Amino acid sequence: QVQLVESGGGLVQSGGSLRLSCAASGFNFDTYIASWYRQAPGKERELVATISSTGGSTNYADSMKGRFTISRDNAKNTVYLQMNSLKPEDTAVYYCYVRGFTRDYWGQGTQVTVSS
Repeated sequence: QVQLVESGGGLVQSGGSLRLSCAASGFNFDTYIASWYRQAPGKERELVATISSTGGSTNYADSMKGRFTISRDNAKNTVYLQMNSLKPEDTAVYYCYVRGFTRDYWGQGTQVTVSS
């Protein structure tokens, strides 16, 4: 059974930090590209960051560069998103997404709320 389980979300003050985790199971995680997306209320889902299957390459949305860091540990089948200098506009549900050659999967999302 394929599962992507996010954790680490919560309420944090502006300027604070959070580390999101996404634990994968049921498929060959180390062959999948992994990404984090987010969706704020009333807005479309947007890409936050992507990491290659080996972890050797990363890409970020412009507004997250320098504040967010995506990483993965293939031995633990987990992808992470370290978020620093959080702003109220970072408030959203954050989703883990993985894409392989023929399949892709979404996590259920974790809420991040940044208070001003």
